[in-house]
Amino acid sequence: MNYYIIAGEASGDLHASNLMKALKEEDRDTNFRVWGGDLMEAAGGELVKHYRDLAFMGFIEVVQNLRTILNNIKFCKKDILQYQPDVLILVDYPGFNLRIAKWAKKQGIKVFYYISPQIWAWNSKRVHQIKKDIDRMFVILPFEKDFYKKYDMDVDFIGHPLLDVVHDRKVSPDFKNVHGLSEKPIVALLPGSRKQEISKMLSVMLTVVPQFPDYQFVIGAAPSMPLNFYENILNDSSSNVKVVQNKTYDLLQLASAALVTSGTATLETGLFKVPQVVCYKGSTLSYSIAKKLVNVKYISLVNLILDRPLVKELIQADFNVENLKIELEKILEEPLEMKLAYKELEVKLGSSGASANAAKLIVEGLK
Repeated sequence: MNYYIIAGEASGDLHASNLMKALKEEDRDTNFRVWGGDLMEAAGGELVKHYRDLAFMGFIEVVQNLRTILNNIKFCKKDILQYQPDVLILVDYPGFNLRIAKWAKKQGIKVFYYISPQIWAWNSKRVHQIKKDIDRMFVILPFEKDFYKKYDMDVDFIGHPLLDVVHDRKVSPDFKNVHGLSEKPIVALLPGSRKQEISKMLSVMLTVVPQFPDYQFVIGAAPSMPLNFYENILNDSSSNVKVVQNKTYDLLQLASAALVTSGTATLETGLFKVPQVVCYKGSTLSYSIAKKLVNVKYISLVNLILDRPLVKELIQADFNVENLKIELEKILEEPLEMKLAYKELEVKLGSSGASANAAKLIVEGLK
């Protein structure tokens, strides 16, 4: 069967690539045309657009790049019609994907959604449009099934795909030597995957480096970003900082603590049982708009899933050198409580095998 898959971010590229591998096990005659990244291309997808050209963060940034976004949508529609897929599979990335879903439904194209948009966080009214436009929804967070049930929509909870990614994973034995790391304990810096957020987040994260001389700080660079982009942000006080690219999981397996930009990385860090401080800072106007629209108590997936503030969240003005120092000291000195609570997180996420579960349901649904 012919699959057209759209993912717009690094995490979507990871999960979609694993879904593609699982689909090959269920359907021996697969063809993939994809919007995503290197992992989806490596899994056998014909890459149309890379997510590095698609990801814009914040309301203002979206407006500034509106022409590019609209041109991408127009091109995407044309490309889908030419490809004539048996199914369109959308992976998170709601600003773009929900527009495509609405159009595709009118074209008579079957639309499946893998990894629900976080409509429970803001603008929940979008669920009514999703009911009209999506033929089948696969959710990965345990509370999402109950959320959709309130709107009389039956969805499939398949477990979280990150459980498969981290389960029994072994760190590369030569990781430290290859990347020139010392024997000092590691603090991981995970500043995000988009240029705008990396620039904002990393410059603040680096301010605490000189205050922790007994630790080495290592940046987990996004696979889509060139290393010189990070090197240009590093300053004179960054001599104790290394950059490793596309090795975030190896880094987390060795880290004593992490400073993490809000997003999927907070959950990844939790599943590797690394004590963390969650950070976020956007433009003042974007944040003001978001604050009025978002209706969740927490910004990190760890706290949302546990429904309590396990990890400290430093947002906007609270994300500064003084607070970072205080919170990093806390988790370095007393890591045990957070590590133990991460076990509860795993339990709530359900069983492993999300990609295989979804692939089986997708192929059965198409037959």
